[in-house]
Amino acid sequence: MNLDSSLTRIAVPSKGRLQEPSEALLKAAGIKYRKRDRSLFSNVDGLKAAILFVRPDDIPLLVAEGAADLGLVGLDLVSEHNCEARVNRRLELGYGFCRLAVATRSAGGAKTVEALKGQKIAASMIHSAREFFRRKAIEVNLLEVTGSVEIMVALGLADAIVDLVESGDTLRDNGLEVIETVAQSQAVLIQTPKPRDAKLCDLIVRRLQGVLTAQQYSLLEYNIPRAKLAEAEVLTPGYNSPTISPCEDPAWVAVKVMVPRKQSIEIMDKLEALGASAILETQISNCRL
Repeated sequence: MNLDSSLTRIAVPSKGRLQEPSEALLKAAGIKYRKRDRSLFSNVDGLKAAILFVRPDDIPLLVAEGAADLGLVGLDLVSEHNCEARVNRRLELGYGFCRLAVATRSAGGAKTVEALKGQKIAASMIHSAREFFRRKAIEVNLLEVTGSVEIMVALGLADAIVDLVESGDTLRDNGLEVIETVAQSQAVLIQTPKPRDAKLCDLIVRRLQGVLTAQQYSLLEYNIPRAKLAEAEVLTPGYNSPTISPCEDPAWVAVKVMVPRKQSIEIMDKLEALGASAILETQISNCRL
């Protein structure tokens, strides 16, 4: 199967920690495709687009060079490959959170980056590490490492490391601690400056944005005495405004409104205390706002 040169190309990680959430996000947004074993790409059902399955490290360059129109990738890799100015960041995707950090021995290691002057630093992301120490005006000996960076200190090959940190458990297990954060990262959607089909790219962005927005909100429905409606609207103002419908009993109204998902339980408690009844929360899978 040949890749049609006219198709909008969306690069997704073929492996790694961002692979599954990226594929789940695309499918939730209605960007469906059939993934075949060992296939390097797959056509999207119902859209003039194709999914490219590529190494995460390659995605920033593919998008920067226009070989792919869109890419789902960690912000850390965009920076590492010096592509920030060469791509347009369209969306923050809300998963894959981590940070690039400097870590040293918990016992006996340097407690500031200034104290690392002249020492050996093992780094998985050599460009980002070099830029960090250059900005700090600290001369160090950088060693590029592609495997388990944490073990380099225990082996005596490095005095400190620069590596991606999620929970920090691996660092603690290896007797290390973070002394400074280099940069924060999460998964982002990037776009080439000159896409094959700008309108289709915008449509895909809107679809993904709809899923991401829906993940932040719940739909609340409740009945409230009309006399308490103004107080209820203070608690649930809605995204723009609530939907209010009259009930059979003219003294009551029914309200339907979007609320921040993280606050939904607290809001339900306050509505109940205000006199609301039949309070229902529904999860939103997609939306357009």
